[in-house]
Amino acid sequence: MTFLDFEKPIADLNARVAELRETADASSIDIAQQVASLEAKADRMLRETYGKLTPWQKTQVARHPQRPHLKDYIGGIVEDFMPLAGDRAFADDKAIIGGLGRIGGRRVMVIGHEKGDDTATRLRHNFGMAKPEGYRKAIRLMELADRFHLPVVTLVDTSGAFPGVQAEERGQAEAIARSTETCLALGVPLVTAIVGEGGSGGAVALAAANRVLMFEHAVYSVISPEGCASILWRTAEKAADAADAMKITAQDLLKLGVIDRIIAEPLGGAHRDPTVAIIALGTALGEELDTLAPQNAQSVRQQRRNKFLTLG
Repeated sequence: MTFLDFEKPIADLNARVAELRETADASSIDIAQQVASLEAKADRMLRETYGKLTPWQKTQVARHPQRPHLKDYIGGIVEDFMPLAGDRAFADDKAIIGGLGRIGGRRVMVIGHEKGDDTATRLRHNFGMAKPEGYRKAIRLMELADRFHLPVVTLVDTSGAFPGVQAEERGQAEAIARSTETCLALGVPLVTAIVGEGGSGGAVALAAANRVLMFEHAVYSVISPEGCASILWRTAEKAADAADAMKITAQDLLKLGVIDRIIAEPLGGAHRDPTVAIIALGTALGEELDTLAPQNAQSVRQQRRNKFLTLG
């Protein structure tokens, strides 16, 4: 387990427990009571810590390297997944993965950001930062779903769209705008879940949905806390202050009406028990899809339109 900076006291207790267990294995001394006491203390400390996380700490949890990613969610909740690649214009962007499958027996189109799990996969998926061809692939798949009357599920986990020169040359802003427009124009239900980090237009391009769900310790913002701090204070060291000011947590965004539902995470974050987090997401998505299923194309579009016109 990789421990975050604010989890150091918990990490120290866990290390002490491990040392005691090794001592017990190497001798006949009975230390079961000491181990149980330390484990109880670590559990209590974990509950207290995660019960009062600051926005910046939630940002760190949302970025945890062991947090489940798109492929984990697809493997856990999407049956018969068939990936569809390419934007039919330039290339296949590995930062966005999409395809057909079933969630709870219901046929859906699933699209989302994939960050990767290790150095090799992170480089392959460009850390989940999509280029124009990624958003154009998303547009193609959403339009395909609309044509065949399939609801769309998007899973957002990106720090933002790729800001490189290549992406700008190929029309990054236009691709993001068209992807957002496509979301709003769909005549089928669109359900989005912010599963980790939802950053800037790169996230909104897949999240202009009828229902926006968000994990308990995920974050969703117009810019990263570091980027905001660099603009306002000319230093990224003020990221914690920026995170607090921007209201990026699920709890704040639910109060503001930006999202519609919070999905509870296992104690200590989704990375501590990915299976429980995956099941919780699957259950929530199934419930939202069932609720939206009876609506026709006109009511789906109108509900989405009203949702975004009333924000702010």
